[in-house]
Amino acid sequence: MSLWEYANPKRFMQISAAVLPWVAGFGGVCLAVGLIWGFFGTPEDYRQGATVKIMYLHVPAALLAINGWLMMLAASLIWLIRRHHVSALAARAAAPVGLTMTVIALVTGAIWGQPMWGTWWVWDPRLTSFLILGLFYLGYIALWEAIDDADTAADLTSVLCLVGSVFAILSRYAVLFWNQGLHQGASLSLDKEENVADVFYFPLLLCIAGFVLIFLALVLYRTRTEIRLRRLQALMARDRLL
Repeated sequence: MSLWEYANPKRFMQISAAVLPWVAGFGGVCLAVGLIWGFFGTPEDYRQGATVKIMYLHVPAALLAINGWLMMLAASLIWLIRRHHVSALAARAAAPVGLTMTVIALVTGAIWGQPMWGTWWVWDPRLTSFLILGLFYLGYIALWEAIDDADTAADLTSVLCLVGSVFAILSRYAVLFWNQGLHQGASLSLDKEENVADVFYFPLLLCIAGFVLIFLALVLYRTRTEIRLRRLQALMARDRLL
């Protein structure tokens, strides 16, 4: 079976209908357990106090904001190269979800940072690139809405996605590119010595798993909605010709 068979709208609708309840269900369980464990089952940090527990929302949301855009990039490249409509619609469907994750990350980051830094915002390299990424999300959504022809909108938004990917990468690696700024290093790393303590680590992994599954469920649901809307528009256009 070819991977490209899943780009067929009918095939996608069949597969997504089967997996969506499971993805959403497991995501909800992981997120609920992770948040309850994290907020009520872990101690306060010896330096940051109870504010450290904001990471159970901030870290997963930030990861999904960045990787959500990279998912849109992959879908946009598939559209530009293979012209599969499902990939373009999946990228469109992911944008509002990614924007929501970006807003959550920015707000929780400000709440976390204020008692640590003494200010709600600093023009730190990572924070600045992350804010610009949020503006790209808004621009991407606005561009889709501004163009009537769906294929033209998909082409232009795919190009915008390529440009915005620079800021997605900068948001992820700004701390490594510039050895300055107030923002701390990564909470999770392949280097075990850089990870948070195990008492925070395991509930954080659950929260990340929950966020990823909920993100995937929302994208699947919204992509299914986009496909239905595309079908409805095609039927309405056909009726006007009859």
